[in-house]
Amino acid sequence: MPRIRKLGHVVLKVRDLTASVIFYRDVLGFQISDRNERGMVFLRHGTDHHSLALVEVPSDRPLSAPDEVGLHHFAWEVTDITDVVRARDWLRTQGTPIVFEGRRGPGGNVGIEFKDPDGNQIEIYCAMVQIGWNGSSPPAETWQRTTSIDAI
Repeated sequence: MPRIRKLGHVVLKVRDLTASVIFYRDVLGFQISDRNERGMVFLRHGTDHHSLALVEVPSDRPLSAPDEVGLHHFAWEVTDITDVVRARDWLRTQGTPIVFEGRRGPGGNVGIEFKDPDGNQIEIYCAMVQIGWNGSSPPAETWQRTTSIDAI
């Protein structure tokens, strides 16, 4: 298993996306990096494309539903794609199913996702887009989504 560098980002499921964005932006000082086509908001407190992402849970869903408010996943950063592949291969030898691998979109990070014994979703990733001096993230047409890290 490769060495984890840092806690990279957290994704929260929220009931009121607008209120949550206002709270994290205006109260805690996060900056918005992106919104994807599903309305998910990516926020940062530094140069990483995002350290927090917010996804809205439909208001008609009961709080006991699988997509209730709370933690969606947290992510650990590793050095490079070689470490992501090594982590994937190690987890497979340990009998841990990988629930996603590849690149989802905003942030450009390549990763794998899996669950711990309690069902908490965890991501191991590398290569998060860095936000430069102008504060802009790359346009959506450059997101290069994929569902295989072997193809990258």
